Amino acid sequence: MTEATRGPETNQVDALWERFKASADENARERLILHYSPLVKYVAGRVGAGLPRSVDHNDLASYGLFGLIDAIDKFELERGFKFETYAINRIKGAILDELRALDWVPRSVRSRARQIETAIAELEHNLQRAPTDQELAETLEMEVEDLQGALAEIGRSGIAALDEFVGSDSSTSMGDMLADPAGVSPETVFQAEETRHGLVDAINRLPQRERLVVTLYYYEGMTLAEIGDVLGVTESRVCQIHAKTMMSLRNRLGEPSWG
Repeated sequence: MTEATRGPETNQVDALWERFKASADENARERLILHYSPLVKYVAGRVGAGLPRSVDHNDLASYGLFGLIDAIDKFELERGFKFETYAINRIKGAILDELRALDWVPRSVRSRARQIETAIAELEHNLQRAPTDQELAETLEMEVEDLQGALAEIGRSGIAALDEFVGSDSSTSMGDMLADPAGVSPETVFQAEETRHGLVDAINRLPQRERLVVTLYYYEGMTLAEIGDVLGVTESRVCQIHAKTMMSLRNRLGEPSWG
């Protein structure tokens, strides 16, 4: 892409990045924060879409702003990755971290999530494939409609998300697999790479519909409603599929259940 086709705004942003990374220029940093601030509103709106009304979206944006600032400080230009992709995961991670710290998810939801995840693990071991909703409901001695309602509630709570368990600790997010914070050890880089390969393999072994939901949501940035349009199902159904898929991935990656 030539300088002429990149446009003046892109060139100005590139110049800000160069100034900030070369000399930690505070003015350049503030202008970068302002330039990318719409990402915070986008992610906060997306995360908050399925949350209870008691959760203030302005609070979500405040949490996300810290994620944006952290992303700008730690982003490595030389790695050649797109900043927006890295920042979105950092922003989302900051919001989810704060929500987890507030422990706003009812204990009943966490308890039901553990029950469903345990049943999924047992069925996948016995069947050597992902269980159907009917099989899962029978194991849990529930009606299919009740199971789907529980999955939708778990999905809306945000406790079943890829960012929740992709790394070896709670501070690792999807973004960490795209660009590493400055000063990380070779062991950390190796662990992140191993986790990434394991995650990719686990996703590739999902049934086609579940794999499509993960790809569209996490890698294409589509909303649950948009994915529903693609699949020809309701947003609530996509939420159910997403929550169930996250539990399946957690089991395949050998991660522990919720506390």
